Amino acid sequence: MKRIAIVEDEAAIRENYKDVLQSHGYLVQTFANRPDAMLAFQTRLPDLAIIDIGLGDEIDGGFTLCQGLRALSPTIPIIFLTARDSDFDTVTGLRLGADDYLSKEVSFPHLLARLAALFRRCEQLKAPATPDNLLTRGHLTIDANRIQVYWRDLPIELTVTEFWMVHALARHPGHVKSRTELMQEAKIYVDDSTITSHVKRIRKKFIAADTEFDCIDTVYGMGYRWDSQSS
Repeated sequence: MKRIAIVEDEAAIRENYKDVLQSHGYLVQTFANRPDAMLAFQTRLPDLAIIDIGLGDEIDGGFTLCQGLRALSPTIPIIFLTARDSDFDTVTGLRLGADDYLSKEVSFPHLLARLAALFRRCEQLKAPATPDNLLTRGHLTIDANRIQVYWRDLPIELTVTEFWMVHALARHPGHVKSRTELMQEAKIYVDDSTITSHVKRIRKKFIAADTEFDCIDTVYGMGYRWDSQSS
């Protein structure tokens, strides 16, 4: 049974989401504030976390929690579910490593569909490795079963979103992928500047493992491509 953590400071809303998710077969753990949630996550991570941004006296407590949770696990699915629906907040949440950002106006069927989609993307983590799902490009190895990327045999800890963007680029080296195509591959719906931020974070993680990494080319006005000649 999938374990979902809900971090929401309004009790009525928190219990409402809990009841709905439990009725659909999820095991739900709820928290009213960031410290309690973080303490629990340090002991055991849920399979997915749903986080509000404003948590009690902490106006941006959800953002802080997202950063802390992402530090504990680069792959755990994180969804912001909040009344704050400005572009600024949406971009901030996604740039901090969330996999999805939903308004509290979203219907329960829509929320359940998004949860199922995220779980489907993560199911491959538990699947046995098969050669068909191993992709090698020079020093790059991608294990799509485990959603893991290696560079020179060193693991690169990417979020689920970042993983699918690298997979999309490396699958066809030399081919330019537009930002829209990368969004489709990663199954996220954000603005172009957020895709640019994701690519910067991906480059930064590879360079932390290898200062000479230079395999992601920016093709100005078009998008990005994987350059195997640099590997």
